[in-house]
Amino acid sequence: MSDERDTREDGEETAAATRPSGKRSARRVRASDAPADTGSVATLDRPSASRKADKTAGKAKSGNPFKRVIRFLREVIAELRKVIWPNRKQMATYTAVVLVFVVFMVAFIAGIDAAFIKGVDWLFG
Repeated sequence: MSDERDTREDGEETAAATRPSGKRSARRVRASDAPADTGSVATLDRPSASRKADKTAGKAKSGNPFKRVIRFLREVIAELRKVIWPNRKQMATYTAVVLVFVVFMVAFIAGIDAAFIKGVDWLFG
């Protein structure tokens, strides 16, 4: 472990070896480093983003509709190839778990409903 020290903008020293590295740490913003809330309403309209969206929307609408359908079906097939399909044993297990959970929830809700009916009859009876 190295004993190197870094100094942040606010003057606080941090150990370089204890700082996380990688993509996720670069995207996160610490609460102390986050910009202060000014109380003003932020605008979501960005001219460059809206121009890009307009250009891509125009491209998606133009062209042969049959080609778009064929492209869509090819992309669906490509995505389905990425799916990890369960085998027969896993499927039976998952189905049993779902059915047991549904039966439990139906019984639970029916019990609560019956309790409320008894309570209302006793209260207003």
